[in-house]
Amino acid sequence: MNQILKMAFRDLLRNKRRTIFSALALALGLAILLFMAAFINGEMISSRETSIRLSSGHLQVRAKDYNQNSNSLLWEDLIENPTQLANQVNAMDAVETATPRLFASGLVFIKDQSQGVRVMGIDPDSSANAPYRDGLVSGEFLSADDRDGILIGLPLAEKYNLLVNDKFTMLVNTANGSVDEQPFIIRGIYTTNTTALDKAVVLLPLSKAQAITQTNNHASILFVLLKNVEQTDAVAAALTSSKYEIVTWVQMNELLSLIDEIYGSYIFILYLIVLGITATVVINTLIMSVYERTREIGILSAIGMNSRKIMALFFAESGFIAIGGIVMGLIIGGLMVAYASTVGFYFGDLGTTGMIMGDVIYAKLKLNDAVTLTLLAFFVTLAAGVYPAIMAAKMEPVEALHGGQ
Repeated sequence: MNQILKMAFRDLLRNKRRTIFSALALALGLAILLFMAAFINGEMISSRETSIRLSSGHLQVRAKDYNQNSNSLLWEDLIENPTQLANQVNAMDAVETATPRLFASGLVFIKDQSQGVRVMGIDPDSSANAPYRDGLVSGEFLSADDRDGILIGLPLAEKYNLLVNDKFTMLVNTANGSVDEQPFIIRGIYTTNTTALDKAVVLLPLSKAQAITQTNNHASILFVLLKNVEQTDAVAAALTSSKYEIVTWVQMNELLSLIDEIYGSYIFILYLIVLGITATVVINTLIMSVYERTREIGILSAIGMNSRKIMALFFAESGFIAIGGIVMGLIIGGLMVAYASTVGFYFGDLGTTGMIMGDVIYAKLKLNDAVTLTLLAFFVTLAAGVYPAIMAAKMEPVEALHGGQ
């Protein structure tokens, strides 16, 4: 076996350029696949975490008739005594935090312009507001008893050249079907690096939001974050009641779950296509080697090397190409993934049509993806050596010697 490996290595060095290009083709194919796997995984993780953190939470407790698409403010569609309910949910060991939130439709008037916004009433002291508190770029966060303050997103502030302490008028829908209008003072400007939400969501203290919408001591939802996402179903089951509807983050992000399933179903096919193209280069290299070494193969057969050993010789050559290509691929792919995971790719406002993603997407490569792709690349390259190996093994010594002259 040692002798076969030495012969295979020597044969590959006969045409160094062709061997290097074959290994490089495999390296680039593997590097691209590693990058694709990391990017897709990073995209899905980013979308899931952003959706949970800013929109759905792990769970939401709602009134049975609540419709999140209409921002209904009818009392029968809202949760009564939300703070009391939040205290009960917060007592559960698996819950990180539960906080009431009230949603309403609003219209801000800035000079001679207007823009629709989504008003979100929050409990300023809740840790669920960390993305907004940590994302303050200027000003200060809201206080629970602030009657005139409002928090706006950076895109809205930049669009209308608004600064902290500037004032504007906002029109808000109320529970009785009318509207209420009031001037507000910008206490702070925040960014969650999710333009689609930041440009449309303004924050008020819950008590102020309840007052202006005339929804006294009511909230749209109870926003629940858990210590571990794996506990979602168990907590949902524990909270089930005839009075409220319990909705999980999976149910609220159906498009995200669907896309995740599609990626899982079809990405493997894409892997095979890319590796199939690189395998074609390897096959071409080995077939050219067979034709160039016809006379040598005839001599080896004539002196007693059987077909099995000749096939092993060419499998060894494809193995060396695989190892060289994989090593280079891991280096190139590792550098690409390292860049994409630290610097990321800026996409800006991607909208909120079923999925919420940050403005910047960072790649995240899972160890099992790296191992799977490495093994897949190795075995596909070995498989590429099957036809050339059989082709060489089937040569008759006399014919091979004649063909080599």
